[in-house]
Amino acid sequence: MNSMLEYHGYHAIVTYDAEDELFAGEVFGIADSLCFHGSSILELKQMFAQCIDNYLEVCRQAGKKPDKEWKGSFEVELPSELHRQIALLAVRQNITLNQYVVNVLEKSV
Repeated sequence: MNSMLEYHGYHAIVTYDAEDELFAGEVFGIADSLCFHGSSILELKQMFAQCIDNYLEVCRQAGKKPDKEWKGSFEVELPSELHRQIALLAVRQNITLNQYVVNVLEKSV
């Protein structure tokens, strides 16, 4: 079973280990590794909130800006022929390759 939690703009994937009867969560979308667990849904949610609150406090104390999810850029490796084809389509539309990709992705969601 997989599910997702959200707290203060951070998200975590949750799994359940039936053998250990334990919920485990891992925050995703940031460089830092944040994990938590609980034996009930309520405890899991509390531990997630505590995990994020602790992370934000540690960052504050260290003078570090906390990571934010999805900064708006990511790297995609394409076959060279596909890269060529979409680059040509972008040129024909008089837009950047980046804008072309953004347009295609916006249409897909």
